[in-house]
Amino acid sequence: MTTIRIDRIDDALAALREPNLAQSLYDEGKVIMDKVLLTLHGDEHRVRRMLEFRVFRRSFFRYYETEVFPRALDDVLTPLVARGGCDLVEFGHRITVNLTADFAGVDRPLRSVDETETLLRFVKTFGDGATLVHSTRDKDVVRAEVRAALADFETRFLNPSIARRMALLTQCSQGTIDDAALPRDVLTVLLQNEDKVELPPDVLCREIAFYLQAGSHSTATATVHAFHEIHAWMQSNPEDRSRIMDDPLFMQRCVHESLRLHPASPVSWRKPLCPVTLRGGIEAVPSDRVEIDLYTANRQVDVYGEDAARFNPHRSIPAGHEPFGLTFGTGVHTCLGRDLDGGVVPRGVVDPSAHQYGIIALLIKALLAANARPTSADPASAATHTARPMWGRYPVVFG
Repeated sequence: MTTIRIDRIDDALAALREPNLAQSLYDEGKVIMDKVLLTLHGDEHRVRRMLEFRVFRRSFFRYYETEVFPRALDDVLTPLVARGGCDLVEFGHRITVNLTADFAGVDRPLRSVDETETLLRFVKTFGDGATLVHSTRDKDVVRAEVRAALADFETRFLNPSIARRMALLTQCSQGTIDDAALPRDVLTVLLQNEDKVELPPDVLCREIAFYLQAGSHSTATATVHAFHEIHAWMQSNPEDRSRIMDDPLFMQRCVHESLRLHPASPVSWRKPLCPVTLRGGIEAVPSDRVEIDLYTANRQVDVYGEDAARFNPHRSIPAGHEPFGLTFGTGVHTCLGRDLDGGVVPRGVVDPSAHQYGIIALLIKALLAANARPTSADPASAATHTARPMWGRYPVVFG
């Protein structure tokens, strides 16, 4: 097998949009990623994506950002501030897991601490399975853990969630309730359209588990990176502190800059389905691997400037490029949760009171308002269970 590496942004954009290149980064993690939306290709992917996209509307994201999320944030952050500190890695997962469960369609009837802890355990295990290609642990051990967690998740959460939605769908078909009374989540959409997609029980379980872990894990990871970069920037550029705190559009710009520097996955792999001519005339055949280096492309000097490898929220973004680079992907595999995490990119004149900023910006704003800061007494450390560049622990103190 020949590995064809692509590390320039225009070449990467073309490769990500090439219909004859299929997703292959998650082949190692089939234990949870087999036949989920992210790994599908062609018509099967198009049909399922169109169905699930009904949940991911900007109007609904805006509702979550302004109505649901602030209450969830207060419930988690207030006791941590009173306690005097927390680990941002754990905080990020804890604040996002229930939000992600709402979108996926995972009911939590008790809304208890134990329920949340169980979901967090599942998210960690599912995340280890999804990123198995980068794991530093024994891969067979990880697979066994994922299978056990999937079985437990199906019994404790998924089956009751399916039963409740099927009862509601029956009532809707009988006319005793209308569509507005149905939950707005991925599971409901899939159950409502069983005749349009092929979803055996095991595939449905993996699909919902995938949404649960992908949303929570990636958002939590991005939040810690953003806090680290923004706090460091304020330390070295104190003149920007008030603007970061008081100008939400600038705060969002800071988050986008961090997202550019820290894509959730540093690379994306593609497998040619037939002989393909890549941009620049490179020929790729089915036995090849096309490795798209998002990390390097996002730091391309002749696009983002001589300081492209450093955090600088004041940088000028050239026309035709996103401030967060290729971090959310592009083409048919663009991340469905992009606007939820990063908000809508401001274009032209923006009304700050009606703009959608994304929940990462809201998280960072709340942390800084509580005067969260790293502590030299308990320094942050990188994750050791994966080769992906991410924080394993990031203790902060408040006040």
